[in-house]
Amino acid sequence: MTAQEFNLQLDKAMLDTDDKINDAISLISMFCLSGIVRKSPVDTGRFRGNWIVSKNQPNTQVRKTTDKGGSNTINKGSSAIEAFDYKGDLRIIIQNNLPYANRLENGWSKQAPNGMVALTINEASQRYREILL
Repeated sequence: MTAQEFNLQLDKAMLDTDDKINDAISLISMFCLSGIVRKSPVDTGRFRGNWIVSKNQPNTQVRKTTDKGGSNTINKGSSAIEAFDYKGDLRIIIQNNLPYANRLENGWSKQAPNGMVALTINEASQRYREILL
């Protein structure tokens, strides 16, 4: 698993309507986005502000903005998550395109020695295990 990609599988048998499936995807995606952003180490806020959420295909953008608190980044990402429709869209992608993102995920920062993505995915798997495979 890299800092740029991860997959969550849903048990669709537990989710009997399209709305419930979309709600579950939104809930889990928001949990992951929030966890990843909040666990991100902060110096200037550039790394935290560069988490990007896209649908279907990765986004190669690198933002010039900073977000020390993470709220703006989460709000931007939530718009993409809310626009997701599992019937027409393939995936939600949460990524950070800064060149040092993988190093931070792999323990390079004293603020986040265990990374952000893997920890958050593990937390999501435990919290939502009843609907995640």
